[in-house]
Amino acid sequence: MIKAAISWSGGKDSCAAFHRTRGDFEFLCAITMFNGDGTRSRSHGLRPEVVAAQVERLGLHPITERCEWSNYDVAFDRALTKASRLGVTHVVFGDILFDEHKAWAERLATGRGLIAVEPLWHQSTATLYRDFLNMGARARIVTVRASELDESFLGRELDEALLPELIARGVDPCGEGGEYHTVVTACPAFSSNIKVRANGRAVVSGCVSEDLLLAE
Repeated sequence: MIKAAISWSGGKDSCAAFHRTRGDFEFLCAITMFNGDGTRSRSHGLRPEVVAAQVERLGLHPITERCEWSNYDVAFDRALTKASRLGVTHVVFGDILFDEHKAWAERLATGRGLIAVEPLWHQSTATLYRDFLNMGARARIVTVRASELDESFLGRELDEALLPELIARGVDPCGEGGEYHTVVTACPAFSSNIKVRANGRAVVSGCVSEDLLLAE
């Protein structure tokens, strides 16, 4: 079977992309980028132990790199090099709407002789939201953009009741405008669920985030 890596943010879109393609590829590894000191994931601000718990439950080899936004491409290229050495030929991404995101993924993958796969590309975000719920996955809102959603949404789980609330506020169902980010706590591919607890909140660049710890 074709060997692949998943670009893993820890949120619902990378999880959905993984599930949509897990029958097509043999996944070997998960690629996650962290900040310069390695304390938070670049995309969703998750602690490394939370991401590690997810990847372990997926049964994948973790590939991580530390970087600033200014050298993100260089660091991601290093990660792709490591994946290639494992025998990976394809990299699955969770991009949905923005052409520049897809072009970036294809450019970086091609640069390492790999093929970028975008299973969620240009799908209805409302449909993707419901598909995520219907596959039996669970995710919790970990970050909100203060201009779009208030702090009462932090810690809420994605469910059918939340969807019309998001739409009524003009928020993209999948948060494609950067309105919110999630952390996946359960999905069919996990060997067991993950429990997390909030350890305070932080405000960074107009976004409010929960600091999540693994809970017993």
